[in-house]
Order: sequence, then C-alpha cells, then structure tokens
Amino acid sequence: MKERAPQVCVLKTDGINCDEEIVNAFATAGGKPKTVHVNELRSKEDSLGNYQILAIPGGFSYGDDIASGKILGLELNTYLADQIEDFINGKKGLVLGVCNGFQVLVRTGLLPFGTMGEIKATLTNNDSGHFECRWINLKTEEDNACVFLDGMNGTVSYQVAHGEGKFFARKPELERAETEKLVVFRYCDKVGNPTQEYPLNPNGSLNAIAGITDPTGRILGLMPHPERFVRKIQHPNWRRYPALEPQGIQVFQRMVEYASQI
Repeated sequence: MKERAPQVCVLKTDGINCDEEIVNAFATAGGKPKTVHVNELRSKEDSLGNYQILAIPGGFSYGDDIASGKILGLELNTYLADQIEDFINGKKGLVLGVCNGFQVLVRTGLLPFGTMGEIKATLTNNDSGHFECRWINLKTEEDNACVFLDGMNGTVSYQVAHGEGKFFARKPELERAETEKLVVFRYCDKVGNPTQEYPLNPNGSLNAIAGITDPTGRILGLMPHPERFVRKIQHPNWRRYPALEPQGIQVFQRMVEYASQI
C-alpha cells in the first residue's frame, strides 16, 4: 500500500515572512503544504484535524511586540489550545517551529515540557546585543527524544537570523531538559564540540542549546533555519564543494516520512 503524503498546515499571520520557504521545503520533501492564516483556524473555516503536521515559520509575528513570539503564543493559548492539544496528544500530529516559530512554541509553554499555558523557559536577547545573521554549525544529539529525527547524527550547517535567540531556563528546568534528552541541536565548533564561544554560539544560549523537543518527541523547535538549505545552491560556498548535500532537507524528509505513517 502506497503511503499518503501528509498534509502540512503552514501557519501564517501578520509579520511571519518565512512561510514560502517552509512551504517549499515540505513540498520538496514530499509533503502537501498549505498556508493557513491563524484566523481560519480561529473561525473554524479550517481545522488542525485536517493535517498531520503543523509548521510555524520564522519572521516577526505581530512585529514581535512585547517580546518575540509573545502575541502569537498568547493567541494560540487563548483561542486554539483545544485544537492544538488534540492535534498533538489525540491525533499524534507533529509540530515544527523555526526561529520565530520556536519563540512562539516556547511562549505557549509547548516547549520544552508540553505545558501549554505555563512558560518554563524563554528565548531572550542575544548576548551580542544585536541581530545575528550568519551560517553556523550544529551538533545533533545522537540520543535525543525527537521521534522523527531518530538516527540523525553528526553536524550540519544552517543559517541563523535572529535578535532574540538565547535559550534560557532556570537550573531545575535546564537539568530536566537534559535528563529527559529534550535537547536536539547544540551550537558547536568545526569538529562538533558544543560551545559557548561567540560567534560560533551566536546568542549565548545556555548549554549551547539551539533546538529542543518536548516529552512526546513530536514537537521540534529550533532557532537556525533548515528551510534555507534544502537545495545545494542555497549554501554560499556550494561551488567550492562539489559533494555538498543540502543539509536542511533531512528535517523535512524525516517529518514527512514519519507523519505519512500516522
């Protein structure tokens, strides 16, 4: 029996500006993405029940007023909590938040511990005090709880573009995230060692955390942009490395493959 391509809800609202890249990445990976405005979910013109994957792209949702991702996170908690909790826990859907999308997931409480409405961590101003935009290296934690990235390891190169990307949590929450293997990606040096050194760690994230999952392993949030490296020619030095492979596409391929079996 041929597996059916999963339906992907790419959430859109004022200020989100990376939705087309996310749509392209999921389509390239074999999914069926659709851009859905948050108002369509609020009005019930559409429903998360029609999808297997929810993706929250990067950008500056609602101008990042108050704090990055705060207003959209509040909107999701206030109006869509039931839909989202049913999508994750009942339907076992997958969720991806990239950059501003990661900030939104943290501000809903979905990351790192799946406690919607209870914020247990934050993404705050970069230690540098300014916007960071560069290619960085990430180490994939071999033993992490993310169900759809099982077996992914080694280092990858992605682009970052953010002003509030420093992952911060109190010591008990940080220790819990480590103990429960919720850390998926860490900023690292050229040989794969996690680092706090700037600019290798572009924001000063504690424990070099660049991406995390929740206890179900079905939600992934990360600050770097895998959707900006789904084709070889998107890398600035692609002509110098004939064997270079697009390292961001595997995140989307693995999500599509896993979701097609739900």
